[in-house]
Amino acid sequence: MKESKSVIAETEQEADQGRGERKSGHTKMPLPVPPNSVTRKKRVWVDIDNSPHVPFFVPIVKELEKHDIELILTARNMYQVCDLLEFFQLPCKVVGGHYGKNKLLKVLCNCLRALQLVPIAVRQRPDLAVSHGSRAQVLVCKILGIPTMMMHDYEYSVKTGFLEPDWVLMPDVIPEGAMSRRADRVVRYPGLKEDVYTPGFRPDPSILVQLGISPDDLVVTVRPPATEAHYHNPESDVLFAETMRLMGSTPGVRTVVLPRNPRQGQQLRADWSDLISAGRTLIPSAPVNGLNLIWFSDLVVSGGGTMNREAAALGVPVYSIFRGKIGAVDHYLEREGRLTLIENTCDVHTKIKLVRWNRPSQPDHRDRPVLQCIVANILSVLETRGPGQRVQSKMPANTDSKIGQTEPRIQVKS
Repeated sequence: MKESKSVIAETEQEADQGRGERKSGHTKMPLPVPPNSVTRKKRVWVDIDNSPHVPFFVPIVKELEKHDIELILTARNMYQVCDLLEFFQLPCKVVGGHYGKNKLLKVLCNCLRALQLVPIAVRQRPDLAVSHGSRAQVLVCKILGIPTMMMHDYEYSVKTGFLEPDWVLMPDVIPEGAMSRRADRVVRYPGLKEDVYTPGFRPDPSILVQLGISPDDLVVTVRPPATEAHYHNPESDVLFAETMRLMGSTPGVRTVVLPRNPRQGQQLRADWSDLISAGRTLIPSAPVNGLNLIWFSDLVVSGGGTMNREAAALGVPVYSIFRGKIGAVDHYLEREGRLTLIENTCDVHTKIKLVRWNRPSQPDHRDRPVLQCIVANILSVLETRGPGQRVQSKMPANTDSKIGQTEPRIQVKS
């Protein structure tokens, strides 16, 4: 899939107007204020940078639409982003892709993608740009003077030097100063990023039939390490291999492996062909609902953060073989007994419990204020943006913050 239809249709009139501005040389930086800016709806530009951000932004987009906000949706063709856009029926304009693990290529890729995003930003004139770690979007907005809000939940992958966003939203378990040098631009939300969308999950047991899994099987879902990520540690590959050998040698265990991209899928099929041919391991041939698979698994072993936290949010036993720098969120989940960190091959055999999960009839859908908190902060910035104004962090009532008792404030920059 190369491109999906954009949520905000780019009309021919808008396109012609944009071309006319560029030809006449009247476009200036920062963006000009259109004549109808007083009456038109507020516009928020959401850029989806990675696979986990698709389900994350779906409920946020729906909530913003309820508040009469126009959405400009763009996405990067990385890993399973396009498949997930189709799965969730989220129309986006797909711009740019992924160029592997080489750091220089990553920088060049982000710069190239930023250039590709500039015409969209100039034409649509968003009032606020929102992402979960999109450096290309922040670069574009720095050039064009568009306010930016970046969400992130892993403090070791956000250092962008001069490309700091205007505001950073992060889980309240991450220590102060970990995400930004300026405390006045940081606002916290309670809980996990995955708490935004897991409350809307509804189990569908047909996935077991779809994958050919017997009710007698002990189901283990395994997510390989992100070998192309800049924070990848080869120790994770060793733990993944040991995990696969353990699952393959244990009677009654059926392992479902979810590759991150087709290239990794091909490599896994070659490396573990004996387990696949014996029916002990399967790799789905088509995208599956990750939350649904997690729910109907007895345990999860993952080399990446999102699936670990999704399992923790649903209450499924989960083991992390991630060996990069452990972030504050994972340390918090470990202390709470909701995540087990696997640090060496001995841990694979002593800590991973291959037992059936006593699955409840339905997930715990108690009220989680993360979605409302994030949306409220976006709306607050849209409503009060102006030179020197301060925006109070919107925290739902009766919400306990894990770190700090003072509600943070975020500074609206001139």
